[in-house]
Amino acid sequence: MNNAAAATIPLRAQDEVACRHCAVHCEKVVYPGACIRMACPFVYAYEAWGHTYVGCMQKVFEVEIDLELLESAESTGSGFGAVRARRAPLPMCEVEVVETYASREDEIGCRNPEFHELPRERASFRVFAVVAD
Repeated sequence: MNNAAAATIPLRAQDEVACRHCAVHCEKVVYPGACIRMACPFVYAYEAWGHTYVGCMQKVFEVEIDLELLESAESTGSGFGAVRARRAPLPMCEVEVVETYASREDEIGCRNPEFHELPRERASFRVFAVVAD
């Protein structure tokens, strides 16, 4: 494997937020409604212009959402929906992988299957050195 190819393969693919190893283009999304439901300790809120806005202190998602609109949408059957993850989701985040162009998938399929895994505490493989005398 040449150095240029090695540089494009992430060591911990499950920590990436977007995958461009094929034409499908996958991205991780998180559900802010789940953050509110589970009382995530990283949700912050502030008031401005007569509204309360919520966001993520860890910047898993960068948008700040009107709490009243979020709660209103969550009370419906379809919910508020997902927003794009901007950094590796935390273990408690409700995460999903979205295929942007699913119709572009070829016969090989996913070239980066670890991307679909949830973040782990350690790498998904080990390297062992054998020392001989």
